[in-house]
Amino acid sequence: METKQCEEITEMVCLESDLLDGQMKEVEVDQHKILLVRTKGEFAAVGGLCTHYGAPLIKGALLGERVRCPFHGACFNTKTGDIEEFPGLDSLPTYKVKVEGGKVYVTADKKKLKKRVKKMCGRVPGVSHTVVLIGGGPASLQCAETLRQNDYEGRIIMVTKDEQLPLDKTKLSKAMNIEIEKVLLRQSDFLQQHGIEVWTKKEVKSVDTEAKTLTFKDGTVQHYDQLLISTGGRARPLQCPGAELKNVKLLQSYKDATEIHHMSAGNKAVIVGTSFIGMEVAAYLSDKAASVTVIGSSKFPFQSSLGPDIGKMTMQMLEEKNVKFCTSNGVAEIRAENGKVKEVVLKNGEVLPADIVIVGIGVIPNSDFLKRTSVEIDSSNAVVVDKFMKTNIPDVFAAGDVVSFPLPLVGHKRVNIGHWQLAQAHGRIAGLSMLNQQVAINTVPYFWTMLLGKGIRYAGYGEGYTDIVFKGSTKERKFLAFYIKDEEVVAAASMNFDPAVASLAEMLLMGKRITKTQAQSDDLSWLQLP
Repeated sequence: METKQCEEITEMVCLESDLLDGQMKEVEVDQHKILLVRTKGEFAAVGGLCTHYGAPLIKGALLGERVRCPFHGACFNTKTGDIEEFPGLDSLPTYKVKVEGGKVYVTADKKKLKKRVKKMCGRVPGVSHTVVLIGGGPASLQCAETLRQNDYEGRIIMVTKDEQLPLDKTKLSKAMNIEIEKVLLRQSDFLQQHGIEVWTKKEVKSVDTEAKTLTFKDGTVQHYDQLLISTGGRARPLQCPGAELKNVKLLQSYKDATEIHHMSAGNKAVIVGTSFIGMEVAAYLSDKAASVTVIGSSKFPFQSSLGPDIGKMTMQMLEEKNVKFCTSNGVAEIRAENGKVKEVVLKNGEVLPADIVIVGIGVIPNSDFLKRTSVEIDSSNAVVVDKFMKTNIPDVFAAGDVVSFPLPLVGHKRVNIGHWQLAQAHGRIAGLSMLNQQVAINTVPYFWTMLLGKGIRYAGYGEGYTDIVFKGSTKERKFLAFYIKDEEVVAAASMNFDPAVASLAEMLLMGKRITKTQAQSDDLSWLQLP
């Protein structure tokens, strides 16, 4: 049966008996991929593709009225379509569902888009209240959009030292020659429409929290009523002779990514660091540079975060693409010829020919401009916040990679974690706090890496783990790893094992205790996998 009325189309998609409670099914109406869900006897239909990168939500984890994306962990309410956990900025479209004579009908609007922007207001002339957001990353943008979604009508100024509008920087180490339009989080007309000013190439020199003013490096001054510090982190520089040479590159901006791409093409690239940035850059350059050599201080990549087995597997994946590794090593000196990098001398005396050196050895929180203020900073340079993203100074909030915040998952112990998803979660909480809506941060850290077309997902907080329980095999490149601490599962990582990590993230969020014994069992029904 098919009926057309105006721009709507209705189709019978399944029988009522096809779906039990707690089940979902992907259906198609007029070429729209739609997720049909049955909860407590009721049917609901939302867009079938995650608004972050378009992953099929049918492969995700459904718990109650919430579906979690299998790829990167974004969560959506299956009744309203609203995004409830990040990454991603937009919500899902919703569709009308009708059950008649044991058959389920879904109505789609022909013009309906794959994404739905939550309703947002704009700035109202005459409202002088001003919120300034320092930093042009996901925390700032999410804070700005949260303010507008909750009827804040004052002035919003986002200040960034970057040359561009807010970018999806997670793509820069995976696709270094990507066009700028493909990494912008929002277009300029969108920001203008909602009254979000973005000042680019503008760096804050100091903050006066008593006068509520910012002084910029160009000498200008800006007043604020409320302030968000979301300045992220800067790449840790290499400390050795020759580290200042022109061809020694850090990856921090869109310009850095394009320069590394062009400088490496057909040349000898040496990468220092075997964590996420270093390994993703090595994978990207493996078929573009004349040679790629990676230097790591540990025996295997990702050794402290993911463990030696996964690290060994990723190393083998890159070695198959002719990437060479110098592990348990470090850089003693970078030598130059005519002002450019010529070779890298390792701590064991080995000499590597090099045209470019790319450094990825960690980040330092960007809080130096706060040194003369009373804003509390911890020993690692991170800004200390409470569960509402408030600093110790009234009307000063902080979010993202620059903060140390209380994580419920570990008994509200303060942690500093540089995940994209967390920065967005922080930004939302900070925006609500500015509006006196006291919502405490409650999220499960979730991150991903992509190497040579293979994705690794990770959820939880595994610091201090003492054991890893594997399902599947790293040799087969299909596995699920449970990280154990005090006889409990504290985190998980996977490859080709969706939606296991998404399911575990939901369970951890709900406060469920998962024992080592459960992880070791051959019966994984407790994970509620499809």
